[in-house]
Amino acid sequence: MVTRSEYRGIVHRNNADLKAWLAKRPVEAALEPDLPIIDPHHHLWDAPHRGTYLLPELLADLSGGHKIVSTVFLECQAMFRAAGPAAMKPVGEVEFVNGVAAMSASGNYGPTRVCEAIIGWGDLTLGAPVRDVLEAEIHAGSSRMRGVRFGTSWDASDVGKYVSRNVPQHQLLDPKFREGFSQLAKLGLTFDSWQYFPQMPDLIDLARAFPETTIIMDHVGGMLGVGPYADRQAEIKTQWLGTLGEMAKCPNVYVKLGGAGMTSFGFDFHDRDKPPSSQELAAAWRPYIEPCIELFGVERCMFESNFPPDKQSCGYTELWNAFKHITAGASAAEKTALYSGTAARVYRLEKP
Repeated sequence: MVTRSEYRGIVHRNNADLKAWLAKRPVEAALEPDLPIIDPHHHLWDAPHRGTYLLPELLADLSGGHKIVSTVFLECQAMFRAAGPAAMKPVGEVEFVNGVAAMSASGNYGPTRVCEAIIGWGDLTLGAPVRDVLEAEIHAGSSRMRGVRFGTSWDASDVGKYVSRNVPQHQLLDPKFREGFSQLAKLGLTFDSWQYFPQMPDLIDLARAFPETTIIMDHVGGMLGVGPYADRQAEIKTQWLGTLGEMAKCPNVYVKLGGAGMTSFGFDFHDRDKPPSSQELAAAWRPYIEPCIELFGVERCMFESNFPPDKQSCGYTELWNAFKHITAGASAAEKTALYSGTAARVYRLEKP
């Protein structure tokens, strides 16, 4: 039986324990420290079941030597409003993050433009009326609001019990959801999708139905290596690659390279006595990152940290070093696209 403790992508070590574990391996020197990086996927939160990851914690991770020029915040149900209409409660998250972004924009916290873009959440199952929520978030974001993420991770096995939101099996195909989804392009908003890899065909169907909407598929499509998916990686990878190839035929879909630090991928880094080196991470993650780059091309791929969920497997500096090991043979132009160019174009950010 899969237990909740096996899914530390949802349930994290407390800050003190995680800090002590990461300290068991000295922080590596940053590779290619002058390469500009936009981190297009991180979270901020402060909750009993998650711990604290706010601006000070993020800045501490960013201080390892990589040139992080800006970041993008992804919704995580943080600081929803406690009162008011239920549909409008997620506006509170955008208000919260916009405040953090304003702090960073003062220049008092270093050169990184933290939360230069905000990806919020709105209940797209409301249908067309969700437009009122999205417009309120755009206003609350002071021009930083760029899109919406709507997690649809579902699985019939025990894996499906440990998602952050419970949704129906084929949420992306639901007519009411699509009615709400149709509002995104009208408002100039993108869509970040977080689903498990068996659900990728639903995302392909959605992308084909709404070719005018920019879709970003998070975490290389949501690989699974736990529960009934453990010890089936050869079979699973074949299925994933076939679907990934079909996804790549949708020109409006982009892919984020990362998320493999979550325990749902099936790696055991979080259970080791000390954190892995960047070389170990690169060896484990390469088989999932390189096919994405080959199929989508560098202009439709962007590396992501997915911190703090991926922090349970490694340090921030080592994560980016691992990516740089994987792209060691890439050209300067390819690296620019993968580490900043694609993210800047998709999320309309200031280019390095």
